[in-house]
Amino acid sequence: MLYREYPPHPALSAHVDCMWTARAPAVAPGRAHTHRVLPDNCVDILWQDGGGPAFAVGMMSTAIQVASAGPVRTVAVRFKPGAAGAFLATPLHALTDQRADIDLLWGRGDADRLADALWTNELTDRARLALIETQLLRRLRAADPGAAAGEALIRRALGALDASGGGVRIDELAARLGVSRQHLAAQFRTRVGLSPKLYARICRFRLATAALKAAPTPDWARLALDCGYFDQSHLIHDFQEFAGSAPERFLRAA
Repeated sequence: MLYREYPPHPALSAHVDCMWTARAPAVAPGRAHTHRVLPDNCVDILWQDGGGPAFAVGMMSTAIQVASAGPVRTVAVRFKPGAAGAFLATPLHALTDQRADIDLLWGRGDADRLADALWTNELTDRARLALIETQLLRRLRAADPGAAAGEALIRRALGALDASGGGVRIDELAARLGVSRQHLAAQFRTRVGLSPKLYARICRFRLATAALKAAPTPDWARLALDCGYFDQSHLIHDFQEFAGSAPERFLRAA
């Protein structure tokens, strides 16, 4: 799998984490190329040259195995946490652990026109991404301006959780933001797609996976404490849930 990330158009940088491309190689008949995708607290939209419709992939609560018979070219956008709703016009909890064809979210006319522009002619990857950015900018300009207050609350909440590696208690976070825990949870459900607690757990898991890549022979108990877990068994539990394997097996497969 050849994978590459690109910075977004400056006008999209508050909402988009990156644009990205991938090319899956051809494989022998009857076989498929597979790779594991871990929860990353992001929402993506993917366009592929295999003829199927573009689709959005919602927030994930566990790892998934993605298979392709190849060769497949993909161009895509990865939104920052809490930012995809302005472009998809649907509550994000409806997409959690799901994928939805983009023509159901954008309308078939817009979706088909963009797909034709992307794949009818031979373009560079960057030219295809520029076409997607143009569509995203158009949709951003048409977004509901009345949603700004809720977006500001979510940005502050996500910033605190990300900065702490998921270590902030949700009661404490709600009090700091001047809202009830129930209101914060409702805003997360609609605008993020996960509960605040689950989002925080995935932050902690991502911190642990990054630490494992940096220190491939870890002191497991120390790593667990450094990443905000109560103990090593707590770390193992989250790896089983989010990666489908114990940390040692995850490290061997990385």
